[in-house]
This record gives sequence, structure tokens and C-alpha cells, in this order.
Amino acid sequence: MPRAATSASKPAATALRFVGADGIDLCADARGAPGAPTVLFLHGGGQTRHAWAGSAEALAADGRYAVCLDLRGHGESGWADGDAGYRLARFADDLRCVLAQLDAQPVLVGASLGGLTSLLAVGESPGADARAAVLVDIAPRIETGGAQRISSFMLARPDGFESLAEVADAIAGYTKQRSRPRNLDSLRKNLRESEDGRFHWHWDPRFMGPDGPAEIAQPDRLFAAARDLSVPTLLVRGRESDILSEHGVREFLSHLPDAEFVDVGGAGHMVAGDRNDVFTEAVRGFLARVAPLS
Repeated sequence: MPRAATSASKPAATALRFVGADGIDLCADARGAPGAPTVLFLHGGGQTRHAWAGSAEALAADGRYAVCLDLRGHGESGWADGDAGYRLARFADDLRCVLAQLDAQPVLVGASLGGLTSLLAVGESPGADARAAVLVDIAPRIETGGAQRISSFMLARPDGFESLAEVADAIAGYTKQRSRPRNLDSLRKNLRESEDGRFHWHWDPRFMGPDGPAEIAQPDRLFAAARDLSVPTLLVRGRESDILSEHGVREFLSHLPDAEFVDVGGAGHMVAGDRNDVFTEAVRGFLARVAPLS
């Protein structure tokens, strides 16, 4: 079991630390009783563990143990040595390390980068200790235009932001499915403040370097992992997503025909943030079938 640490976030969350590949320090928040059926959340690229707070709180209230992990180079987790440390395979290695440190088999819930990490970690290592997987708006083949839009947004402000209001404006311009954030202070958990008072996204800029998670552009490898995915799987798509198309869904399901599928209306690529209520209910239903509460 990972060592506990004092949490600086909501009282309902307990901070955990895991040791990832190459000894990298990985931060997580846990909600619920440690002995309960476990759900491990993995966020998308450029996000942090806080992206899952709403779903994690709901599942913990149901009686589950919800663990939200900061991937390497994101949030409060350690930064890798060099650009090559952000290959998708390294994220998958980290996940295998985390699975080995948990006391129970978790259901994995991974969005975008977190979903590909889950797919590679479990599909290429069938013995990886996971009970089931939920892949959120991601599949081996993604839409180039949507990926470029994400990259442009993430790389648009290398010098950071002068104020939280600027951050809110940038988010509002990117997330068309939701309104501009009203509580600006709530944005701080996804940012780091430099000595000059400017705000930067809470991830290592090298993550988006030339040697980042290149396997995203290797669908053959990811499809092979999908064919070897031996755990129950749910694919969740945001109906307005520009990353995962209907064709991408059909192609993925042709490689994993036993997988379940949910299409969430009114949501884009960030499904859990756009329609958290619908997303959480879809996950609850899947969990009731593959990991029922005793």
C-alpha cells in the first residue's frame, strides 16, 4: 500500500504517494474507505487529478475507494528526466507500478492520455492487476484536427498568464460546451505560480516536446493492445468530440467486440467536465455490472 501524506485539498480527500517507474514520485488523492472496491482515475494530458473530483466524490459516497492519480509531469507528481520520459510507454510503466502498490484490483478510468495509458499497460501486460477499464473519449485512432486543436491550446501561452481572469478566458474559449468559470480561485489547483506572479499550466512543458507520447500516432500498436485487453471494458465518447469520431468508435469496437459503449450528448472531448452527471451515472452502471458492491 502507498504511504499516506497530509492532504492540502478538501478534508474528504487523503493524499497518497506512489513510486512509479525509475523511482519517480507520483501524487494521488483518495476518497472513501481503503478496503472498499477501488476505482483508479487517470486524467488526460495537461490535466491533473482534480479533473475527477466530482466523479470521485460521488463514487466514494456510493461506498467505493476512489483514487485520483497525477500522471508523471503533471500536478504534484515528479517530472521526468528528459523528453523521452514522457513516452506513452513510460506512463504505462508507471501505472503498472501503481497497480502493484494497491491492495486491491481497481477498475481503471482513464481519459485521453490516461485512457491510452490504461490500454497499453493492461493490453500489453495481461497480468497487470486491473479489474476492468473505462476509456474516456479515446481510442487507438483519433482525429488529427482535434489533436492539433488540443496541442495549439496547450502550447499557446508558453510565458503563462498575468491573472486568473486570463486563464478563465482561455478555458472558456477552448471548452465550448461549458460557461466561463465563475470561481477564479478554483482554477489555482490546475496552475503553478512562478516567482514573477505569472500563472502556468501545472504540467512539465517537456511533455509536449518532440519525444512526447509518440505512440499516440502508432494505432497498430494500440489496436494490438486492444485485442489483448482481457478485462471488461467500457468506451465513453463525448458526442461533440473532435478527437474520437463515430468511425473511430466502430473501428475500436471491431477489435474488442465485447466492450460496452456509451455516447454522451452535450459533451466534447472532456466528457467528465462537460457532463459530469451523465458520465458518472454511466460509470456507476458499468461498475454495478463488473465490480458490484457487496
